[in-house]
Amino acid sequence: MTCHYRCATSCARPVPNESDNAYFGDVVRAAVSRRGVLAGLVGLGVAGAALQQAAPANAADGDARLFAMPYAPGHQLDFDAIAPVPGEADSFDVPAGWAWAPIISWGDPILPGAPEFDIDAQSPEAQEGQFGYNNDYTTLIPLPGRTDRALLVCNNEYTNEELMFRGFVDAASATDEQLRISMAAHGMSVVEVRRTDADSPWGYVRDSSFNRRITPGTEFSFTGPARGSRLLRTTADPAGTTPVGTFGNCAGGTTPWGTVLSGEENFNGYFAAPEETDDAAEKRYGVTEPGRGWERVDPRFATTVERQEPNRFGWIIEVDPFDPTSTPKKHTSLGRFKHEGATISLAADGRAVAYMGDDERFDYVYKFVSRERFREGDRAHNLTLLSEGDLYVARFTGDGAEDRRADGRGEWLPLLTDGVSRVPGFSVEEVLVHTRLAADTLGATKMDRPEDVERNPVNGRVYVACTNNTRRGTVDDEGVPRPGIDEANPRPENKDGHVVEISEDLDDAAATAFSWNLVLVCGDPAAADTYFGGIDKDLVTPISCPDNVAFDTRGNLWISTDGNTLGSNDGLYEVTVDGPQRGLVRQFLSVPTGAETCGPVINPDGVVLVAVQHPGEVDGASPDAPASLFPYDGTGQPRPSVVQVWKV
Repeated sequence: MTCHYRCATSCARPVPNESDNAYFGDVVRAAVSRRGVLAGLVGLGVAGAALQQAAPANAADGDARLFAMPYAPGHQLDFDAIAPVPGEADSFDVPAGWAWAPIISWGDPILPGAPEFDIDAQSPEAQEGQFGYNNDYTTLIPLPGRTDRALLVCNNEYTNEELMFRGFVDAASATDEQLRISMAAHGMSVVEVRRTDADSPWGYVRDSSFNRRITPGTEFSFTGPARGSRLLRTTADPAGTTPVGTFGNCAGGTTPWGTVLSGEENFNGYFAAPEETDDAAEKRYGVTEPGRGWERVDPRFATTVERQEPNRFGWIIEVDPFDPTSTPKKHTSLGRFKHEGATISLAADGRAVAYMGDDERFDYVYKFVSRERFREGDRAHNLTLLSEGDLYVARFTGDGAEDRRADGRGEWLPLLTDGVSRVPGFSVEEVLVHTRLAADTLGATKMDRPEDVERNPVNGRVYVACTNNTRRGTVDDEGVPRPGIDEANPRPENKDGHVVEISEDLDDAAATAFSWNLVLVCGDPAAADTYFGGIDKDLVTPISCPDNVAFDTRGNLWISTDGNTLGSNDGLYEVTVDGPQRGLVRQFLSVPTGAETCGPVINPDGVVLVAVQHPGEVDGASPDAPASLFPYDGTGQPRPSVVQVWKV
């Protein structure tokens, strides 16, 4: 059910990256085959002993110039780790001495005139004024000078009509009204929240002037070099400057100037398109799907009507939550692919740096460096920083198995610098609109679904969550081998994922070279192919399928999971990344059956926020036979919700 609605069952379809570039494994083999040491690593078939005692990179010196905003060490969360919760359990579990409560749920009214949630009285108009469905990336931005008022901004990634409407069968039999309701439930929600003091829970403000819904019908503006490109023009927008709508919004980031970034991820599954196409870009982006039926109520979602419309999605968008009348932006400078999200750091010279992952098997990790520099207090200027800059893609090089570590060096390969394409045969607009094809040409490293990519504001290192890739080391239907294992992706048929740690040269986010190592190879600690930073594996909590990451004020890494393969519900985990306990994993909370843990926010005051996405999304479930009743509010239906957890 999740695969069908979120990503058009991409795992069952051909891998979009069929490029024959010299992927990472080839580079390693060429470098070390004469020494005969790679055979030892491959012979293990897994990470295993080759990952023992990987040394952490040197920590950054804490220079605040490196970070998006001051982030002084402070509150340490004190909790006793919980045990994994069986996957069929319909419960939200937190440590002893902690409490939880929802802040807001799907269908809660946030705009004037919107009705209360009623699954049997839905309408497109109601949903446009209510909190959207399937909350993913979440951020909490305090109002200036206040600790009791803040703006909660959340992505509403996708809908599951089987759980939204009684008797729903499929898109072909859906009513036009159901299609419009589903469309209105996508996008983003901005909501003001308030609390009486730092020890009390947050509650949302129903009719705040800050509240806003952004949907597939919201007007946007393109920025950057591809604005106005021939590749972005449609019948409704012949200038190619004013795209309409956003959907598939997964993770994101909060900028130092107080805006929110959101990644348009699985956009390809929303377009009705011919299964067979000769267009290389359509194939590479997977725009060969039957769609979700939206073309019936909005013809632009049929590629036979608007061939270019898919090119207007797959971007990083920027929203100003403090101005509900502002026009959101789609930044072409950051490239187009299945963006998990984008997070911002500041380089040593003040330029804004965005880290990004392309959430697809065998796709890439990217970095953007702005042309202009951040100016403290000059918000108007800072709002333009993502419009122009340099775009890079990562190539990882291993140093072989001789040192018994999975580590090495890497470089950020230039796709676009100083306003000039650095990819032979690609114009600037082609680099930005067809970024995947450009990165293929340069020979970037094919990774295991790189999702969230974030810089630790305490130690300065960058963490890449590679969720999984069960196709690595296998063959396709025609017997052609797919990419095999390498040091940065050490397991064949990688079902549990891993986390890469990057240390950029000179501790500078603008650097074009880096070193790297694996900090986690996830799965059952008892399995030989798992690794936890070198710590005794008997001490750690099992973890599978890392997705979103966040950090607390001590620099601990927090990981939310999506798709636990170990028989347990997904959850949120704390991971120590520095000191003698490096690699220690402790589970903080567990979400209900069928749910995914998203958008963790680890507040300096010790309050934790998580987005509980698609609770009860279990095959065969329906409104008349729900698999979950989360958030247990008496409605008798599962409702995606943003939850707060605090110590009592």
